[in-house]
Amino acid sequence: MRFEQFLKGSRLFAAGLLLLTAAEIRAEVAKIRILVTTDLHGNIEPYDYYAGQPANRGLAKLASLIADARSTGPGTLLIDCGDTIQGTPIEGVFQKSVIDSARKKQAAVADPMMRVMNLLEYDAMVLGNHEFNFGLANLDKARSEAKFPWLSANTKATGAARPFEPYIIKEVSGVRIAIIGLTTPGIPHWEKPENFAGYSFADGVATAKAMVAEVKQKHHPDLIVIAAHSGLNRNPETGERFNQDLPGENFIYEIGQQVEGVDVILYGHTHAELTGVRLGDTLLMQPKNWGISLGQVDIRMERVMQSDGKPGPWQTVSKVGKLIPVKADTRVDEQVLNLAAPYHQAALAYLNAPVANSAAALSASTARVEDTAILDAIQQVQLYYAKADVSFAASFNPRAAISKGPVTVREIAGLYLYDNTLYAIEGTGKMVREALENAARYFSGCADAACTGAGFNRQFIGFNYDMAAGVTYEIDLTQPVGKRIRNLRFRGKPLDDTRKLRVALNNYRYGGSGGYTMFPGAKVLWRSTDEIRELMIRYYSGKDNPKAAFPTKSANGWRIVPEAARQSLHDQAAKPQTLTQ
Repeated sequence: MRFEQFLKGSRLFAAGLLLLTAAEIRAEVAKIRILVTTDLHGNIEPYDYYAGQPANRGLAKLASLIADARSTGPGTLLIDCGDTIQGTPIEGVFQKSVIDSARKKQAAVADPMMRVMNLLEYDAMVLGNHEFNFGLANLDKARSEAKFPWLSANTKATGAARPFEPYIIKEVSGVRIAIIGLTTPGIPHWEKPENFAGYSFADGVATAKAMVAEVKQKHHPDLIVIAAHSGLNRNPETGERFNQDLPGENFIYEIGQQVEGVDVILYGHTHAELTGVRLGDTLLMQPKNWGISLGQVDIRMERVMQSDGKPGPWQTVSKVGKLIPVKADTRVDEQVLNLAAPYHQAALAYLNAPVANSAAALSASTARVEDTAILDAIQQVQLYYAKADVSFAASFNPRAAISKGPVTVREIAGLYLYDNTLYAIEGTGKMVREALENAARYFSGCADAACTGAGFNRQFIGFNYDMAAGVTYEIDLTQPVGKRIRNLRFRGKPLDDTRKLRVALNNYRYGGSGGYTMFPGAKVLWRSTDEIRELMIRYYSGKDNPKAAFPTKSANGWRIVPEAARQSLHDQAAKPQTLTQ
């Protein structure tokens, strides 16, 4: 190579290097960290109230993870996706005290979850469906005590009802961020009308489209985040629908597919866990419920100075999501524990009170794979109060147990975890059959001719698997989904599809969630004013039925066939931690 050519090439390289260096100097970088919790359900203490032992969950431990994440993140937001003021006995006992105080016209202390979340300086919370469980007075009280907004763009207020903010605009590290809140519209299907009076719930996808357009026009955000209390309910890779929800209940997949301009979707409601999944350019994040994990999204943005000396638009360079689990060695925040202490003690006093006696020890470990006395204990309460022919109930907690001898509120509450109320509806034999076929989807069926490989369908959440009392039946796992229920009988005779029946079920199931689309719209003959858990306490304490007693043996009302399938499922269910929600 001639010397002149070498020199020319060297000058061009140097000039390019100088230009690159100048561009790098002109580039401005912003780092944003979004932290997210969801479905906390009153979990503050790292404690399982129903097992009566420590557990790796709750805001007291999450607080230290949040502090660590903030210490290494230059610009941080903290958002909760709802179902916050209901769940553990901390909130349950407190919410009842609020109702009692209102009756006595006394002032109640502040909501424990709001106090802790204020301490942790949440930026926003999304309205969840369980916020309505104790009525609007309790909801409004908690909301008024929050030092952060409750968001829900698709919850519409009329009359004297107080509107929810549809979104907020926050500036973090010089980046303008729009956070749009959305709530599952299934609330009218699950709640008593008086619990949501003055509110209606619009379609989540249509609202998301309208709100994204609005914030773009009015606020020109650099980043758009949707925080929602609604599930994905599809396989994010194939788009296959899981068919467990009400129409429109879980709309996250549709937003990711149909709403342009959304950078991140944070969501809850289904108690699942998801991170690292994208729909197009939209990053999805769902942490585990009960404060079992903290969601973290790290976003890097850059902008370059333009020729007129003004900064150009922010461009997203990277979006990375991860879940940070709460572990046994995760340190506890003492401030949170001290704040929660009086509520915790009140909950323990309530749970430790003896209310009944049982002649035998009962366990729920295998209640989803064979008829058990402990599940029959729920069924007979529902049959009694609803004056029903047939009752549907689920085993919510495979770890539940009833002791021989004195039985405490803790044991009953551990068996029935949720604040559901009881309905009696006008049903038919066809309705019962269809409901049982839907429930049978919980099992994956036989893998071979011998049926030794029967298992569980992990896309069907265990708390949606209902069993029926008042009828007898078999679940044949050699048959395809929809044709598994055989020998369905009522009072010893084959159950005709046209047979009229009085059916007992909880308010959530009447709403149709879990794929029980045969129940919504059925005539309601009666509904309880107390939760089913309270009915169980009243029943087994003898207050309403002096002859009431916990069953000591199962009714043998249903079974899984063939025997090889039943045995395989039994062996799996008997292993600790095999069955989750």
